[in-house]
Amino acid sequence: MNKSTNKQGWIITFAALGINLVMGVLYSWGVIKKALVSDWGWTNTDAALPFTVSAAVFAVTMIFAGRAQDKFGPRPVTIFSGLMLGGGLIASGFATSLAMMVFTFGVIGSIGIGLGYSAATPCAMKWFESSKKGMIAGIVVAGVGLSPVYITPITASLLKSQGIGNTFIILGVFAIVAVVVLAMFLKNPPEVEAPKAANNTAAPASKGNNFTWDEVSKTPQFYLLWIMYLLAATAGLMLIAHLPSIAVVQADWKTAGFMLVVILSVFNALGRLGAGVLSDKVGRTRAMMIVFMIQAVNMFLFMFYTSIPLLMVGSAVAGLAYGAVFSLFPTTTAEFFGMKNLGVNYGMIFTGWGVAGVIGPMLGGMVADKTGAYSNGYLVAAVFLVIATVLVGVLKVPKVRV
Repeated sequence: MNKSTNKQGWIITFAALGINLVMGVLYSWGVIKKALVSDWGWTNTDAALPFTVSAAVFAVTMIFAGRAQDKFGPRPVTIFSGLMLGGGLIASGFATSLAMMVFTFGVIGSIGIGLGYSAATPCAMKWFESSKKGMIAGIVVAGVGLSPVYITPITASLLKSQGIGNTFIILGVFAIVAVVVLAMFLKNPPEVEAPKAANNTAAPASKGNNFTWDEVSKTPQFYLLWIMYLLAATAGLMLIAHLPSIAVVQADWKTAGFMLVVILSVFNALGRLGAGVLSDKVGRTRAMMIVFMIQAVNMFLFMFYTSIPLLMVGSAVAGLAYGAVFSLFPTTTAEFFGMKNLGVNYGMIFTGWGVAGVIGPMLGGMVADKTGAYSNGYLVAAVFLVIATVLVGVLKVPKVRV
């Protein structure tokens, strides 16, 4: 691509990064959940439910949002996403029951998150050649990982000074303004170039070999990637939903447990960018295997992190590995199935994350309510990651269509 096009691509990349910084409001739920338990008397399981529904709705929305982005372009989809996310958060400020909170935050707001997230990453990736797609995906999705760094302490401060209801309203107004403004910078390139084969083990089946969503659904690679996404994301989602409570249970850290969310979030962002760059160099599947193995060991050890320093280290490692999947899966999807229909194709695979969003938080909540600790939840998540590592070994490039 020429110098002018590359400059425009970078502008769009950083606008997409900014949008994802707002979409990451989902990951501030750990702080909100703690307030719901302490201030409103909800159980851990009940307080995790809006986040769980949110993850599922977010993932399902990605399929339809991906098709809309591929067809209508990223700008109108993103504007609508900001209105839905902000509107859902504002409505959550008036929720007086679990069912209402599930609907406003878990359904309305998460439709907005799915719409915005589906537009940001594919749009930016389409402006760059294959050898840079991992890096670009990493930069854009790093926004979601970084967002709790500012949203979590702001939310914690608002909860303390404004209460739960007003906190939702303030966050909602901010989301609408920020997303609508940033959406003005988004657009697809005039021509989406066919991805060139990168020097890695997950090269595209053939130049210009763009699979449609129904063709993708008939390949074994789709099902393997879907299962791997579910298995790999469960651990991170469980921790994100429960870290402030984990800090209390394992280290009696009652005053600043949200700092673990910030630490996980910083390393979540670093993992997204780092894994994108790493996969450009060594290949998507090799990078997946490294990441899954590291996270498996970390989860097996997490029950032994009974001091503040150890919880900080464990949260950092968990953030790196969890963040990495958000770079590795969209780039692998693009190289296996092509760029043309990346929005909908990645949206289908992303539903694996949605199922993990149901399993992870609910698993942690139920284990904590029944045993008073999270140890068994860590073990289940670790086994999931071991299985995901094994599945990487059987993942092959799709056969060339004729």
